[in-house]
Amino acid sequence: MNSKKVKFIIFGLIVFIFGGICGIGVSKIYSDRGVFSFVNKKLSGSEYQEFKDMKKRYEKAEKLIALVKKYYYQDVKDEDINEGIYKGIFAGLGDKYSSYMTKKEYALYETAVTGEFEGIGVTVTENKNRQIEIINTIKDSPAEKEGLKKGDIIKKVDGKRYSELDKAVMAMRGRRGTTVQLVVLRKNKYLEFNVRRAKIVNNTVMEKIIEGNIGYIKITAFENKTAEAFIRALERMEKKGVKGLIVDLRDNGGGLVNAGVGVADKLLGKGIITFTKDKYGNKQYYKSDARKTRLPYVVLVNENTASASEIISAAIKDLGPGKIVGVRTYGKGVIQISQPVGDGSGLKLTIMQYFSPKGNVIHKKGVKPDYEVKGRQNQLKKAIQLLR
Repeated sequence: MNSKKVKFIIFGLIVFIFGGICGIGVSKIYSDRGVFSFVNKKLSGSEYQEFKDMKKRYEKAEKLIALVKKYYYQDVKDEDINEGIYKGIFAGLGDKYSSYMTKKEYALYETAVTGEFEGIGVTVTENKNRQIEIINTIKDSPAEKEGLKKGDIIKKVDGKRYSELDKAVMAMRGRRGTTVQLVVLRKNKYLEFNVRRAKIVNNTVMEKIIEGNIGYIKITAFENKTAEAFIRALERMEKKGVKGLIVDLRDNGGGLVNAGVGVADKLLGKGIITFTKDKYGNKQYYKSDARKTRLPYVVLVNENTASASEIISAAIKDLGPGKIVGVRTYGKGVIQISQPVGDGSGLKLTIMQYFSPKGNVIHKKGVKPDYEVKGRQNQLKKAIQLLR
């Protein structure tokens, strides 16, 4: 008798013995790789109901798997079915920020937040039309060299259409030296690009001095070294004696919360930067100390400014002394954890929502700037005007 039959028989016996008992003296059941064991403990009413729900889910899943294996027109691997089940758990949440990741996907995800990874060097977002749009190409990256541009809509990756942002990103990453084919939509024309992957080093902080002796620092993402790089850039600006500072968060889709908080700490005085709240009502506060830049500053934002970038924008909007210029931000006011699950795979799960210092909701609302200005050049001109 094979192991699968044993599993079904054991489960069948459990159902037979306990299926008709209404929570009286039933042993608690634990499952490990299909083998059930018993602990001498009586189930409460809620525990017994939990067991019945588990049994129901198990039976339905096994029935569906059996039907797929019997009738699907191609052979199906158990591993593929299992991975699909795990992904389905998160798909059922209806939360585009929560997902299960295979070993390969989780490894790629973990390397990305370090600022160094292998891929083509684009930053993408899901736009208002639920399309995957390029919002930035990393300087000197394969994507930039091949001619991919901000605003391109990615229609296919290696011949496959993707509706989920994370999956499209994973498909574009891969070992250096390999090639990925992209089909993009640009001004009503479909264009095809064959991009050779390479090691990408994402320098997330760029600085320069612009007209009127004004310092300009652009932050493209919040990764492990972003806050440290921003602080160094800010110190250099202060030493050069600039009269004001522009912090450009346009097209910055966020990243690590602690990196965003580290940047905010240098722009705000002593006080609350943001606070989070989970479904149990537990709150966690992120605070800044009294040390901050003495430079007057303006922060630029747009519709792609999201997540950790909105933490900074919302705090400045509430507390000052800086001003926000641009258009309403994206509205991603939730925080995820990433965690391995023991076999190399992992998960990304939304666990809490964050709020502005005054308690304003950011999620699905965004941050309204102090000065609403459309157009990148007009936004920059307004920022310069405010600092003169």
